[in-house]
Amino acid sequence: MIEVTGQINTVTRTVGEKALESGTARTATITRVYDTGVDDLWNAVTDPERISRWFLPVSGDLRLGGRFHLEGNASGTIERCDPPKGFAATWEYGGQTTWIEVRLTPEADGRTRFELEHTALVDPSQNQFGPGVVGIGWDMGLLGLTIHVESGEDARAKLGDSWAMSEEGREFARQAGEGWYAADVAAGADEATARTAADFTIAMYTGEQ
Repeated sequence: MIEVTGQINTVTRTVGEKALESGTARTATITRVYDTGVDDLWNAVTDPERISRWFLPVSGDLRLGGRFHLEGNASGTIERCDPPKGFAATWEYGGQTTWIEVRLTPEADGRTRFELEHTALVDPSQNQFGPGVVGIGWDMGLLGLTIHVESGEDARAKLGDSWAMSEEGREFARQAGEGWYAADVAAGADEATARTAADFTIAMYTGEQ
């Protein structure tokens, strides 16, 4: 059993904007501190065997310039790799290209700060979704990473489709969605618009839509 609220509260969520050559983009950033050293966390997020134990099976060439594919999910190209500080890659899914950047920072107490920033160009056709459309998925990913780092277990055995649609899994998605709603409003979004988008996205994740 997963203590949902406790897991949700260990994560920090922020929303922002940045200017790209191709236009204005929105960012969703998720941060968590892990009770392990930077080298171990780097290995956990870059070694294919370990990635498959907390996220998804991955194939391809996991090095600078290489292509990767996450089973049933996104593909991309690794655009920057600076072990053990972080990496950046394209995130290609559903005919759209967005970008992710992972940053790992050692803490003074031997722990490591994990930060993932997901950047997407502003698309008016996607206004019904808030930042939670990617954020809730990353919350679930970080939950898997937490289970794996803390126990060494195969988190995917616990967090499969049946868990996601269980009452516990749906409650996790609801609370994560509320966290992204709060981050959206804190970044200056209109409260009513953010509320509508958050409700729509939460319903999508919980199968209530």
